Amino acid sequence: MDPLRSQCTDAQIERLLKAMDLIRLMDSEMPAQLVSCLLYIASHKDCHKQAMEEYLNISVASGSRNTDWLSSKHRLGKPGLNLITKERDPSNGRRLVLKLTNKGEQLIKSIRSVLYD
Repeated sequence: MDPLRSQCTDAQIERLLKAMDLIRLMDSEMPAQLVSCLLYIASHKDCHKQAMEEYLNISVASGSRNTDWLSSKHRLGKPGLNLITKERDPSNGRRLVLKLTNKGEQLIKSIRSVLYD
């Protein structure tokens, strides 16, 4: 087989690759843990940050770092990706509710289109 050949041999995995390319347009060096956080939030509307951390088996610090990056303000004054919002839960002010922004919803819609259309 020619090592330079670029013939697709698995169309389903290629669609997943194209979906990842859409995500990487947000930040070409986005770590897998950040992608997992985004996909968890997208698949669990209005979830608590703590539930995301437990499901993904990440620390509170990692959860904060990732949700900061996904929101409007990343660490050290850098702008975030603006894909989610973090709001205090009105029933428990110590908990944060995570939601997709319009930009986040559009990204997820594009991902669904690549994967399922």
